[in-house]
Amino acid sequence: MEGSSESGWQRSDNTSHDSGFISGRKERETPAGWLHHRTQVGDRAAEPLVPAVECSDVSLRQWLDNPERKVDSLECLHIFSQIVEIVNLAHSQGIVVHNVRPSCFVMSSFNRVSFIESASCSDSSSGSLEYGQIAEFKSSSSPLHHESNSPKQEACGSEQAEEKKHSFPMKQILLMESNWYSSPEEASGNPPSCASDIYQLGVLLFELFCTFSSLEEKSTTMGSLRHRVLPPQLLLKWPKEASFCLWLLHPEPSSRPKMGELLQSEFLNEPRDNIEERKAAVELREQLEEQELLLEFLLLMQQRKQEAADSLHETISFLSSDIEEVSKLQTALRVKGGSRELSRNSASGPIMMNIRDDDDSSSSGSRKRFRQGIYLDSTEESDGHAYVDEHQKSQVPDGNQGIVLSKSYRVMKNFRKLESAYFLTRRRAVKPTGRPLTGHSPVSSDGRRSIALTERSSVSNLSSKERYNDHRQSGWINTFLEGLCKYLSFSKLKVKADLKQGDLLNSSNLVCSLSFDRDGEFFATAGVNKKIKVFEYSSILNEDRDIHYPVVEMASRSKLSSICWNGYIKSQIASSNFEGVVQVWDVTRSQIFTEMKEHERRVWSVDFSVADPTMLASGSDDGSVKLWNINQGVSVGTIKTKANVCCVQFPLDSGRFLAFGSADHKIYYYDLRNSKMPLCTLVGHNKTVSYIKFIDSTTLVSASTDNTLKLWDLSMCTSRVLDCPLQTFTGHLNVKNFVGLSVCDGYIATGSETNEVFVYHKSLPMPALSFKFNNTDPLSGDEVDDTAQFISSVCWRGQSSTLVAANSMGNIKLLEMV
Repeated sequence: MEGSSESGWQRSDNTSHDSGFISGRKERETPAGWLHHRTQVGDRAAEPLVPAVECSDVSLRQWLDNPERKVDSLECLHIFSQIVEIVNLAHSQGIVVHNVRPSCFVMSSFNRVSFIESASCSDSSSGSLEYGQIAEFKSSSSPLHHESNSPKQEACGSEQAEEKKHSFPMKQILLMESNWYSSPEEASGNPPSCASDIYQLGVLLFELFCTFSSLEEKSTTMGSLRHRVLPPQLLLKWPKEASFCLWLLHPEPSSRPKMGELLQSEFLNEPRDNIEERKAAVELREQLEEQELLLEFLLLMQQRKQEAADSLHETISFLSSDIEEVSKLQTALRVKGGSRELSRNSASGPIMMNIRDDDDSSSSGSRKRFRQGIYLDSTEESDGHAYVDEHQKSQVPDGNQGIVLSKSYRVMKNFRKLESAYFLTRRRAVKPTGRPLTGHSPVSSDGRRSIALTERSSVSNLSSKERYNDHRQSGWINTFLEGLCKYLSFSKLKVKADLKQGDLLNSSNLVCSLSFDRDGEFFATAGVNKKIKVFEYSSILNEDRDIHYPVVEMASRSKLSSICWNGYIKSQIASSNFEGVVQVWDVTRSQIFTEMKEHERRVWSVDFSVADPTMLASGSDDGSVKLWNINQGVSVGTIKTKANVCCVQFPLDSGRFLAFGSADHKIYYYDLRNSKMPLCTLVGHNKTVSYIKFIDSTTLVSASTDNTLKLWDLSMCTSRVLDCPLQTFTGHLNVKNFVGLSVCDGYIATGSETNEVFVYHKSLPMPALSFKFNNTDPLSGDEVDDTAQFISSVCWRGQSSTLVAANSMGNIKLLEMV
């Protein structure tokens, strides 16, 4: 069955209907009228005379006036006998139907007749019937004489379309129908009676056996019927039916047959066996169609379940493979650890003899118990109650028990998301990557790259090389393991210090940008107060003061949008402002080193190149990215775009490449040696790209006001367009403001319009940590809930687990992952 729509219902040809001659239909809201009334008959309450109908059934009036209808004697008698039974049911309860007219009956696709009484059939509406009141019923030829075909029900259409389709305008037919079916006594002003219903049955029987080629012919013939004048073709072709019509149409009510005589007449009973046989054949076909529908459903369900079973079998297979691989790695590590302990014991003597001989087995048992706790609760995500039995608790040292429980809780709380991340990581491991776009930062065969410990630091360090070699040996699993360990390494963000400024009462304290110097000794703030303030980190951290004063404060002529320390020249800070001016400041002298005014509108972002400290990039609302040599004071290159540029960023180890995010929802990656077209365009966000940061030389993360962060691998771009991010991070709220973005050692910090700081790890899509700023009233000191506040900037401090964050009220906090 097709779905419902505003215009009506559509039903396919093979749709089955409920069995039952008169009853047994599906319920639906029925029209007002005697159908709904319960009539007292003796000592019991009578049930409704006929059941409700389905809105896809066909009006008998439209079925009769179908120009293509062919008269089938058994089909007509089958329909007529059902209507006689409906009328008999009403008469047995003392009810005069009064509306035994085709417009008050509907037929199903298997010629089952049901009675309705709509406004189009009421007394008050006679002479002013509206077509729209029965517009849901469409005409269709009956299948009773062609058992291989079911009538197709058409969806509801307009009046004009219906009149074009049929030669009998439905509205005119309905207006004349009331007059055709009025008995002589009703025409004389007498009230309707049971005999009047018999007369109407005669008219209906006549319509069943007569077809007409035009409305004029029908109108003339139906007018002659009131005088009991029948057309010659009916008398010749259907003499018995014509004679029965004349008996029902007798002008004298008393001369018409009673309902009992009608039911016992040979006219209805003689062909009953044939009708029953035809009816049984139709019902059999209906049952077969129902069984076919059920069989089709079961086969489809079986197919889908089999596909799911195959997929599950494949999943279990590679899970078993991964478990085996991890077990081998674990065994190898234990053997390696055991040999080291043995050598240490030989050198240290009895001091190291407290190592238990069964350490391997106890470790294995502990691992198994912990994994058992996870899997026992894995059916419920976010329940938060990880299973740890008493024996396990007794085996965990007191100092570590809380850590184990906390990690288990976090694993269970995010089990389904971790599961998804695992499968995503595994699929990515077997998927071939494209040719890297750049010549720098070699990529290993398993996709591993050197990891930048900070946004601006060098990536060539011993620990990274060790992890690189270990990863080559252990395969892709360490990628997921590293992410899981990083995710579980810290449990919360803790406030290390609150930066208290003296101008909190100033309404223009929104901090637009934060930046640490190369050594993490100082950090600078800038925003709509038109000031760059430089604070000493250790002073803020170690001294408990009512007000913290900056060590340097520099004033700008305009509101500041972005700042960036030079990663090589410690005393230089670049800034951009709302007037389109890019400035480089000498912090030690508290003055401008150089000023550049080539942008035509507000500049959103500036960034120094780590590889070339004299190179600076800026992005502006004027749709351009400019490259500056700070020693020359003029731009040395310009990239024009069609939309506002909101952020610019150099890779960590090269000054030849540049990425920037735009208000057209895209990220562009350029080789500056050929700035005519981008090397790669990253497509995936659906709103403005507000920030981009490089995690390593070919991996970057982007933030957008579409409420997401996305992780991109530039080495996967082989056709100048990359539309498949490695990861999409969600959990924070960001739909209209710039909330900050910063990266460090795979961790990604961002703000939220819920006044919270969120920390993600690059390998998992859900937040690892979050911290909500307490909103404090500056006058009363009380905490208040101000939904208008949001985090406006974040920045990691060098290689540490500390970051600084600021919100739209100018509150600045030093936070640490613990």
